[in-house]
Amino acid sequence: MIVVTGFQGYGGRGENPASHLASGLNGERIEGHEIVGRVLPVDLDAAAAKVPKLLDEFSPDIVLSIGLWPGEAMIRLERLAANHSHFELTDEVGNKPAGPVRAEGPDAYITSLPIDDMQRAVRDEGIPCRISGSTGTFLCNAIFYMMADECARRGKGQVGFVHVPYVPGQVAELLDKVDEEAMLEQHQRSDYASMNLSDMKRGLRAALACAAKALQ
Repeated sequence: MIVVTGFQGYGGRGENPASHLASGLNGERIEGHEIVGRVLPVDLDAAAAKVPKLLDEFSPDIVLSIGLWPGEAMIRLERLAANHSHFELTDEVGNKPAGPVRAEGPDAYITSLPIDDMQRAVRDEGIPCRISGSTGTFLCNAIFYMMADECARRGKGQVGFVHVPYVPGQVAELLDKVDEEAMLEQHQRSDYASMNLSDMKRGLRAALACAAKALQ
């Protein structure tokens, strides 16, 4: 069993490609493993409550969570989940924590997925992909850390996180917004990179297939 999670829209954005990817992969099978895709709220407490419930319900062999990183130009596989939150934005219900994700937890978790091989698998599909050493300090990192901590407690489940870019339609909206507001010049923004949702999905399939094969 593979559990894939994505987040709802946040920060005034009407959509989040991570939610489309999690929903789109739900019900598929990769290398004999069924995928369960679930969308998490951008609410620290509510999302945290869902983590153990998902793991208890499905007892997955692989957990891959997905988040949006505005300005990222490619699929980005994350290596490290840190036990530290420092939200620059509030979540959708006003939480803005600064401090440990879990007070009694270890300082960090390294992904247990074979991300070097996964990177190769995604690039072999002709899709740009890189590995990152930081998941940031927002909700993406918090969920990655919680998933890793919960799986460590259960003694089952390889856990990872991937960031994805905007879809092209979101960047078109950003360009329109800058024109309408007339507060910035276009070159003053650095978050215009995007990728088609179909390419993201194809890349994630390749990454998950690689991870599932490594279990055998």
